[in-house]
Amino acid sequence: MSLILMAVAPIMVILIYIYFQDKYEKEPVGLLIASFLLGGIVSVLIVTALYLFTGQFIPITDEYSVWQQFIQAFVVVALSEEFSKYVIVKYFAQPKKAFNEPFDGIIYAVMVSMGFACTENIMYVFQGGFETAVLRAFTAVPAHATFGVLMGYYMGKAKFSKTRFRLNMAGLFLAVLFHGAYDFFLFIRFIPGISIGAFISLLIAIMLSRKAIKRHQDNSNFKSL
Repeated sequence: MSLILMAVAPIMVILIYIYFQDKYEKEPVGLLIASFLLGGIVSVLIVTALYLFTGQFIPITDEYSVWQQFIQAFVVVALSEEFSKYVIVKYFAQPKKAFNEPFDGIIYAVMVSMGFACTENIMYVFQGGFETAVLRAFTAVPAHATFGVLMGYYMGKAKFSKTRFRLNMAGLFLAVLFHGAYDFFLFIRFIPGISIGAFISLLIAIMLSRKAIKRHQDNSNFKSL
């Protein structure tokens, strides 16, 4: 039970933080919970299916190959995982009437991302124990949140734009870019010291996420109400 609490606690902290960043017009709690559960169940199932496909057709034959690790990081992992989250936001959240301002893209994308991260974190923490729980609380979990913010920023803009497809794709691309970079620097651990690149990419993603949140807050349709 303690391991489950340690796995879930950082997820809850981020969810509460993002919820209160939605300052001017809160989303229905039922939709937020549904988004979280879809991320934790449906997104995970999509990723599992994609992993089975990519694992068969894009196998690692040389773990010391930088190119193969690049493909694993950006295509096999990042694209699969972010696409699985994107599908939920695009087809479940974005069409909802409650999705009525650009900031809603951020909150729904983060809810889906945290649902996915919750399932993933529980599995990793059960395998790795206390140290894994502490490490992931400050790395992988906030990383998933920032990927969600970056995706959601553009998906929030997309709903109210005539260039919806382009903006939706921009959100997916940015999430994949930072997710892939984060994983890539961790995957090529055979190069001494290169893992610092993962933390640098995470810090950049966090800074961009804070700017994205602030920009949508400032431009909220409900700010003056």
